[in-house]
Parts: sequence; structure tokens; C-alpha cells
Amino acid sequence: MSDDLRKGAILLLTGELMLSVMAALIKHLSGDVSHEMLVFARNVFGLLFLLPIVYHQGWRNLKTQRFSQHLVRSVVGVCAMYGYFYVITHLPLAEAALVKLSSPFFLPLIALIWLGEKISHKTLWAIIIGFIGVVFVLRPGSDTFQPVALVGILAAALASLAKVTIRNMAETEPSYRIVFYFGFLATLVSAIPLLWRWETPSLQVLPWLAAIGLAGTIGQLLMTKAYQIANPGKVGPYTYSAVIYAALLGWVFWNEVIVITTLIGSALIIGAGILNMKSR
Repeated sequence: MSDDLRKGAILLLTGELMLSVMAALIKHLSGDVSHEMLVFARNVFGLLFLLPIVYHQGWRNLKTQRFSQHLVRSVVGVCAMYGYFYVITHLPLAEAALVKLSSPFFLPLIALIWLGEKISHKTLWAIIIGFIGVVFVLRPGSDTFQPVALVGILAAALASLAKVTIRNMAETEPSYRIVFYFGFLATLVSAIPLLWRWETPSLQVLPWLAAIGLAGTIGQLLMTKAYQIANPGKVGPYTYSAVIYAALLGWVFWNEVIVITTLIGSALIIGAGILNMKSR
């Protein structure tokens, strides 16, 4: 293993751990804090933790000619966040993580429609296998099927749309500018529902809300750095550690047990994801 790949793997594994911790914190607080406040807290505290990085880069470098695309990306991203947070609170953590991991299978389809990018045969097979895996996880038609999981699928599709928007801006927009505008605009967008759903967090809850923003921001920064220093196709499979982290956290704190169909679905989704990365 090359030094860059080793560092990238460590960064990605740590980043996914932080995002899993964020998901566990959201699940922990969901009984006491409204959905709207959780989404807003993730964005506003994430933005506060980003400000020192932006200050170091220089405020002048935030000037952009693509504000409308930043706005579209932020609105879509916040909608995806609402869906994902909702799924976290209603499904076992491992299943919520697996539904989220269906996002890469929407990416080639959206890129085909929007950017005209062709889909290779390997990628097409990866998409088919991946969605079969999702069916195993969701178990439609069975007594254990939960319709809320469909919200997670929609959130995954929206997350893919946001990522394609980022790709469309990548030629002119550096990563820190994209991250800042998302944090800033997502905070404004997620504040709108608080006009009628505001609730003042208690002093006991406030540190936990800050921890959600901190964990989410650190996770995103670590993952971004990992993909910058290592080959995405080689380091990408480490992102599936999210399922392991989520399963362990769900088992330890909520006694969540993984059923056999979820294991089969996990294998199919992870295998399809790796095949998709190798086809690039």
C-alpha cells in the first residue's frame, strides 16, 4: 500500500466514523429535539466551525460567478439532509447507512441526463446490483417493510443531484468555496422552517447540538482530504466502513440486530459500489 493510499484510508475511515457518530447523536436527540432544529443545528454549528478555515483562505477568495448553482446545490442538499435525518430516527442505524450508500448508484444516471456523460457496462451492472441490494435491505412486500425507507431513497437521489452540481462547478470553484457556500446557504435555508417551528434548546441539549455540527464538519473535511491525496477508486471502498460503525453503534446503544436480508443487501451494495469505483 502506498503512503498516500494509507493516509487516505486512515482519513476516510476516521471521516466515516465521525459521520456515524453524528448519526448516532441525531438518533439520541430525536426524541427531545424537533427535526427542524436538528437540521438547523447541523448547518449553523458546522458553519461556525468552518469560519476559521475560510478566514485562513481569505474572504476575497469567496467571490463567485456561480451563486445560483451554489444556491441550487444548497437547497437540494438541505432537502437530502432532512430525508436522511428522518430515516436515522425511524430505522436501525445500519439500515439508514445502507440506504444512504445507494446514492452513488443515482450519480451516473443523473450525470447522463444532466451532463451527457456515458454509462459504461460495468457501471450499469453496478447500478442494477446495487438496487437489488437495496431491495434486500428494504424488504418490500414483507411484514418488516417500513415505507419510511423510501424517504431515504429519495434523500440519496437528492444527495447525488447535489454532487453532480458540485461536479458541474468544479472547474471554477475550489473546494473550500463550495463548502463555505453550502454551509452559509444551507444555514439560511434550514432556518426558514424555524419561523414556525422554533424551540429554544436547553443548556443541557446545546452541547450535543454543537457536537452534531462538529462531528459532521470534521467528517466532511476528512473525507474531502482523503479523496484529494489518494486515488478515489482505490480509497473509495473504505467508505463502506460506515455500515460497520453504524451497526456497532446501533447494537451498543439501541440493541439493534441486523437480519439476514440486511446482510445480503449489504454484500450486494458494497460489492456493487466497489465495482462502480473500479469501472472509472
